[in-house]
Amino acid sequence: MKLLKKILLARATAMLGDKLVKLSAGAVLTIFVARMLGASELGIYSIVMAWSAFLVPLTSMGLNNLVVRQMVKLDSGQQAMTMLYTAVSIRLGLGLLGGALMLALFYLLNGELFSGHLSYTIPLLFMLQAFFGFLLFEFYLNYQGTFRTPAYVKSIISLVSFGLKLVLLYQGFGIASLLLIYAGEFLIVALAQYWIYRQKHRPFKEEQQRWPGYHPKYFNLTYGKQLLKRSSWLWLSGIVTVIYLKIDIVMLGAMAGTEQAGIYAAASRLSELWYVFPATLAVRYYPDMLKAYEKSWDGYLIKLRRFALLFFSAALAIAVVMSLTADGIVVLLFGEAFSDAVTVLQIHIWSGCFIFVRYLIGQHLVITEQEPLSLFSHGMGALLNVGLNLWLIPQYGIVGAAWATLISYAYASFFFLFFAKRTREQFWQLLRVKA
Repeated sequence: MKLLKKILLARATAMLGDKLVKLSAGAVLTIFVARMLGASELGIYSIVMAWSAFLVPLTSMGLNNLVVRQMVKLDSGQQAMTMLYTAVSIRLGLGLLGGALMLALFYLLNGELFSGHLSYTIPLLFMLQAFFGFLLFEFYLNYQGTFRTPAYVKSIISLVSFGLKLVLLYQGFGIASLLLIYAGEFLIVALAQYWIYRQKHRPFKEEQQRWPGYHPKYFNLTYGKQLLKRSSWLWLSGIVTVIYLKIDIVMLGAMAGTEQAGIYAAASRLSELWYVFPATLAVRYYPDMLKAYEKSWDGYLIKLRRFALLFFSAALAIAVVMSLTADGIVVLLFGEAFSDAVTVLQIHIWSGCFIFVRYLIGQHLVITEQEPLSLFSHGMGALLNVGLNLWLIPQYGIVGAAWATLISYAYASFFFLFFAKRTREQFWQLLRVKA
């Protein structure tokens, strides 16, 4: 347990730095695009990036942590290497296939965006994202205790990419140049992680040789079927999670236009920027929760309640402050042209009260072996978000989309607990248990 806690603490620290760099750079870039190119261009940019996010489950296939867990059960280094390289081949192949299918669907629904330089930068963005399959090498390095180097390299690449994007914006380039840099970043990060893996990875077990480099010839059909079968719940959960998190921008672009989508994107970016903290802290606190669970149920509930109150209190404080200062923040960062984003931010920011706690609930579902309920909650949240957007956007525009997001996040993150007998009983036990 001490080793697990040490590993997760190091990982959480590295993750926090990497995510802070990415989210901060993304927020600043959003501000610059809004200021220099306007709401309509920001809308196009946000729509394309939302579609790119839909590809994440297809390029990960739920294999990130699963592969390492399965590898450590194998007897020989050769078997472990074969499983790792099989997983990489699966992610590369399905990533390319998913990118092609996503590109075709995007063209059918947003054909008007395929003009000028966007006609080739959007396909490049979707197809090069398949190389995120190489990030499996990072997860294996994490298992061997190497956290900081992969995280720092990704942070450096993100900062260089961010600087190039700002330079291009100042030089008068448009959205296509930003998408081209993103596409190149996908490839460079993937190759960098593979290079680090080749330099840093140690023999799987003592007195064994280091593995040769990756090659598709190591693909094993038996291992492939085994991994895909075990990852199905995680893969499906990832898909529905991305849908209910990103579908609002896509639907706004289709129903209200790119300018309204851009205004909404400005507000949602400021709101979602805070989510990095619960995501990282949940990883940090996981070993404490697991240790408490193994000792006693009441002790576990007390610790879970303490963490939940901490997360909720932080989210509540952020929501209150952001709601009161939204007018000044939006005008200061984006300008008067984005004044409609104020109301959106004042609504959307309250989603954090549920999202913050959801990160702990997600850990609870894993510890108590209730993973299918996570898929169910995300699936219902996605359906609810789509349905509410179809109803509210035509009547209330971006404000309606903000309410749809808040309601669907509230259900998928917290209120779903009351619709399952086991979690409903556990919730009442959580409230009643005495410290």
